[in-house]
Amino acid sequence: MARIDYFNDPNAPKANSIVPSVTAVALNEAGEVLLIHKTDNDLWALPGGGVDVGESAADAAVRETKEETGFDVEVTGLVGLYTNPSHVMAYDDGEVRQQFSICFTAQITGGEMRTSSESKEVAFVRPDRLNELNIHPSMRMRIDRGLSGETTPYIG
Repeated sequence: MARIDYFNDPNAPKANSIVPSVTAVALNEAGEVLLIHKTDNDLWALPGGGVDVGESAADAAVRETKEETGFDVEVTGLVGLYTNPSHVMAYDDGEVRQQFSICFTAQITGGEMRTSSESKEVAFVRPDRLNELNIHPSMRMRIDRGLSGETTPYIG
C-alpha cells in the first residue's frame, strides 16, 4: 500500500486514525546504523512498524526488525516518543494516520541481512553518509537522537 507523509504541512489531510508503532536504532560493530529502503514511500528509515494486539512495544520492535531486515535484535533502551500531530501519513485506502511511534535502541544478536515486502534494500550506513539518503525529517530525528548517546528519552 502506497503512502504520502506530511510533516508540519498546513495542507495535509486531517488524521482519521492513530496506530502505535515502533522503530529500532541498531548498530553493527563498525558503528553503522541499520536502515531499510521502504517500499511504501521510497524513503530510507529505521526498521519498524505497528504494534500488534497482545504484543508489547519492545516485542514489536524485535519482530519488525527481524521481518524487515533478517536480523535478530534485543531492545536495550528508549530513544523517545514521537507523537507530533502535525505528522500524518495518508494511505491510498483513505486512512490518514497520525504519527505515534516509540523508538528504541537495540543490539543485533544474530540473523542474516535480507529484504522483505516492506524493504527493497537493507543496509548498514555510516553516520557521516546519512545526508546522502532520502530520509523523512521525523525519521532523521530518531536516527540522530539514537546515535547521540543521549540517555534522556525524547518526548514530543
